[in-house]
Amino acid sequence: MKNVVITDALLVSDYIGGKEKSLSTLIERHKHKIYNFIYSKVYDRDVTEDIFQDTFIKVIRTLKRGKYNEEGKFLPWVMRIANNLVIDYFRKNKRMPKFDNSTDFDIFSVISDTGLNAEKTMITDQIKEALKQLVEKLPNDQKEVLILRMYNDMSFKDISEKTGVSINTALGRMRYAIINLRKVIDKYNIVLTN
Repeated sequence: MKNVVITDALLVSDYIGGKEKSLSTLIERHKHKIYNFIYSKVYDRDVTEDIFQDTFIKVIRTLKRGKYNEEGKFLPWVMRIANNLVIDYFRKNKRMPKFDNSTDFDIFSVISDTGLNAEKTMITDQIKEALKQLVEKLPNDQKEVLILRMYNDMSFKDISEKTGVSINTALGRMRYAIINLRKVIDKYNIVLTN
């Protein structure tokens, strides 16, 4: 007789339906991956244990409230919860430098720092993702110049040739792109903080 592997989605559904043991099966199935993921960020067994437990407290609360709708992607969902709790831990313990959005702040300096440790890297990845979404909202001409300059490391002379506009126009578009990014950051009170 073959062993039938019950999917995560079915176990979640069973747990929501009142079968408490289904959650134990899910935790048992994924505990090593989740624990190791947390430990790889904090390098402290006690902190890892706390965050691991908090992760599953949050999972249980979310499932009990009927707020889970990850369409069978249980592990990535739990990993996101764990990731967010790790970030919260570092913020609470002020173990990460703050980035404020002053006029001297260069939004791209956050991205270019290569000497980052694990927790800084995780926050930087989140900042990159948020920044990418903000860049997508820029007018196309500004977005094009900003991407060519910041992500493709092209000179304004090369950008000018590629886009068919003068260097001054390319510079102007870059300037407006930065101004517009700052406006969006201010408008939505986005804090670029680690």
